[in-house]
Amino acid sequence: MNDCLHLDDAALLQRVTLGDSAAYTEIYNRYWQKLFSIAANKLNSLADAEELVQDIFLELWNRRETLSVTSKLSSYLGAAVSYKVINVLAKRNVQNRYNQYAASNTPSADFSTIQWLDFDELKDRLAGLVAHLPEKCQLVFKLSRDENLSHKEIANQLAISEKTVEAHLSKARHILKMNLSGAIITASLSIKLLLQLLSK
Repeated sequence: MNDCLHLDDAALLQRVTLGDSAAYTEIYNRYWQKLFSIAANKLNSLADAEELVQDIFLELWNRRETLSVTSKLSSYLGAAVSYKVINVLAKRNVQNRYNQYAASNTPSADFSTIQWLDFDELKDRLAGLVAHLPEKCQLVFKLSRDENLSHKEIANQLAISEKTVEAHLSKARHILKMNLSGAIITASLSIKLLLQLLSK
């Protein structure tokens, strides 16, 4: 008989940190469907949602020895889904904005392979810079740019003031623009677009 069925989340998590695969499987069974439903609803893609949730549980197991969960497990997993959903939407958003900009500003025949490669490189650079922003600064930036939330909505969701939201966004824009502008860039169209996205 699987005694893990009768354990609460805290006890299961404690066992996971000790390498108990049965406890890990029980957590997976309890939360996989809930997390998948949230991700699928946000992403409108069953494949993307499945991959995202699998990544969360894989990371949970791989980090088990150093795992530190100070809130309820359900809250921790919910936050993990939110962060990953924001990252996926961010990549989609940048690509969509670039496509729109390209369609309205440059004839399709003028786009060369090197321009697309340059843009992909810049897009990856931007994603990397965003990932290295301070945690709260990064979250505010993503909620603003990728969820299109207003300063007030972000303030309410994170329980901070609107002035704090503005400060985080200003800091993020300054860091990102400074690093992007300092890069060696060969595609002027790509960098122009990225800087426009940051000045929203």
